[in-house]
Amino acid sequence: MGFLAEYIMRGRLQAMIVASTLALISLVMPPVSIVSSGSIALVTLRRGAFEGLMVLGCSTAVVGGLGFFLLGNLQFVLLYGMVLWIPVWLISIILREGRYLSLTIEIAVLIGVLGVICFYLYETDLAVMWVNVLSQVLPRNAPPVQDFKHTLDVISHYMTGIVVAASIFGMLFGLFLGRWWQALLYNPGGFKKEFLSLNTRPRLAIASVLVVVVAILSSGVISELSWNISILLFVMYTFIGTAVIHTLFASMKMGRYMVPMFYITLFLIPHAMLPVSLVGLSDAWMNLRNKISNKHTS
Repeated sequence: MGFLAEYIMRGRLQAMIVASTLALISLVMPPVSIVSSGSIALVTLRRGAFEGLMVLGCSTAVVGGLGFFLLGNLQFVLLYGMVLWIPVWLISIILREGRYLSLTIEIAVLIGVLGVICFYLYETDLAVMWVNVLSQVLPRNAPPVQDFKHTLDVISHYMTGIVVAASIFGMLFGLFLGRWWQALLYNPGGFKKEFLSLNTRPRLAIASVLVVVVAILSSGVISELSWNISILLFVMYTFIGTAVIHTLFASMKMGRYMVPMFYITLFLIPHAMLPVSLVGLSDAWMNLRNKISNKHTS
């Protein structure tokens, strides 16, 4: 994908073409949205907030215009472009100025946590809202009906955290792609080193554990809010755990095979993210990567 990064960096027009075209394609193929937001991230990381904003603004106008002529809906496509690009533009500025990927991820998750809290301040019974939304989206005749309704009632209590977590995942993947492109063009190997050094402070890990404890011991809205926040913390520790396990496998003799298999497993079996996140959480105290490096140097 290096050729695409080179094309984006040729100028504002080229970056705008890539971002807007891929955004429209992502309406049919959602994963393409990561590449679209990655183009905004690349421009912002390399050329600064103003240039990134210019590409974002022009791309939004183009997407809105094309959406009107192709789909007959200006508002939806315009809003889609803004929701897709503005968050990744903001965290790209944070990474460009702060220069620490770990801090950027923490801030992205913190913004998500504040978003969840605001949702609960605005609407205390979000579960009912999600039941109504999901009932319209999902097939009503899904057999067996009783089990379907029970599953819907259970999931509805955690949908706020799931939706926000999915948004953070998409936003961070776009940022990672932009950062990888930047390293590919101007600092080969830089992103790999940066990603594999992801960590977090013990104080934040302790606070995360306390949130889970509150979720378990409390009830009602407090418990539901805590569980939804825990889902967002899961995102952060999944990335950290991935970096730790990648380092562990890469240090083994079969590392060249085990590392790709690890990522394939995460892609095919999403449930594997849970133990990975637990590894990321424990790394705050155990500093596993230092132990791995010390073991191989001794």
